[in-house]
This record gives sequence, C-alpha cells and structure tokens, in this order.
Amino acid sequence: MNFLERVSAFLNRLMVVIAGVFMVAMVLLTCSDIFFRLVWVPIRGSVELVGYFTAVVTAFALGYTQMRKGHTSVDVVVDLFPAKLKRFLCMLNSLICTAFFAVVSWRIAVWSQTIRQVGEVSETLRIAFYPFSYGVALGCAVLSLVFLTEFLKSFMPFEEDEP
Repeated sequence: MNFLERVSAFLNRLMVVIAGVFMVAMVLLTCSDIFFRLVWVPIRGSVELVGYFTAVVTAFALGYTQMRKGHTSVDVVVDLFPAKLKRFLCMLNSLICTAFFAVVSWRIAVWSQTIRQVGEVSETLRIAFYPFSYGVALGCAVLSLVFLTEFLKSFMPFEEDEP
C-alpha cells in the first residue's frame, strides 16, 4: 500500500510540475501575442497552442488536486451521516471514480491512437495533436490511480470518532 501511495504521489508531483511549465508557457505566449498584436502582427497559431497547453495543464493537475482534496465537494447531507456510512460512501465513490477514469483514459488513448494513424493535424500550425490527447489520457489514468489508492486506503482501520 505504501509503495502504491509513493508511486502515485511521485507521478502526481512530476505531472503538476509539467503542468506548471505548460502554464508558464501559456502565460508567456498569451502576453507575447497581445504585445505583438499591438506593435506588429499576432503570433500565428497562438490560440491553437494555448488550447493544447490548457488540455495538458488541466489533465496533469487532476490527480494532484484530488490528492490534496482540492476538488469541489458538496457534502451537506453526507456530513449528517454516521462515520461508518460516510466511510462506505467514500469507498463506493473511490471505486466508481477509479473505474470511470480508467475507462475514460482507455477510450482517450484509443482515440489518440486513431488520430495518430490517420495523421490528423491542427489547422493553422499543422501540429499533430495526438501527443496532447495522449497526455490527457495519462492524466486521467493517474487520477484513476489516485482514486484506487484512496479506495485501498479506506480498508485500513480507523477510529470511531473520525468525522
């Protein structure tokens, strides 16, 4: 269990650093594009690149955000339940999310393979966008790993007075 948790944490820290690099690149590209629009001509394909970078940033930050419990959660009703029922619902949620994001990752990877084989490229810059969609599949797979880790951790003993 500790091994799986360490692997998940390492992958998510690595991916959030990569997401940060893409975020900085997006900011620099957008600011440069705005500047060049004012003084000369806009940067060709900047909208395409920002779209691709946004996909990478979003997908690569999913698992890290889940590890830190940063996703929005509305649990007004669940807070009223007893600890054992909350624990069961948490387990069920983790199991369903593990399966869901594993399937999402698999289907995006299949789609990415298809667009790679077809040779589909972007309209303006003619960039193959399958690497970015593979990145989204990877982000969903790592998120699924985080949920799997949470599911397995939920079988560990807990105190009754846990909120």
